[in-house]
Amino acid sequence: QVQLVESGGGLVQAGGSLRLSCAASGSTFSINVIGYHRQAPGKQRELVATISSLGITNYIDSVEGRFTISRDNAKNTVYLQMNSLKPEDTAVYYCTARTLYGDDYWGQGTQVTVSS
Repeated sequence: QVQLVESGGGLVQAGGSLRLSCAASGSTFSINVIGYHRQAPGKQRELVATISSLGITNYIDSVEGRFTISRDNAKNTVYLQMNSLKPEDTAVYYCTARTLYGDDYWGQGTQVTVSS
């Protein structure tokens, strides 16, 4: 079992920055890939960014160059640094993890609101 606890959401003006944190606990040794999904009202959920156990990162096109995902293995924590935020980035952001066994885990979600 893996537990994920997010923090760092909030309200920011367009062009501003926020940093999300995701603290993992439990069987963290089994995590293969960890990242963030987001879901905006009336829109499909999308995978925003991931980082693998080897440190390989991936981003969707709309956040490439603005968001950076990183991990602190000593703290079992993943960070999503979001810069140059746009109103279209407004969504609930969920930390997600996939284990080596194919199990998926989700955090409780944190609201990010970007005002224009």
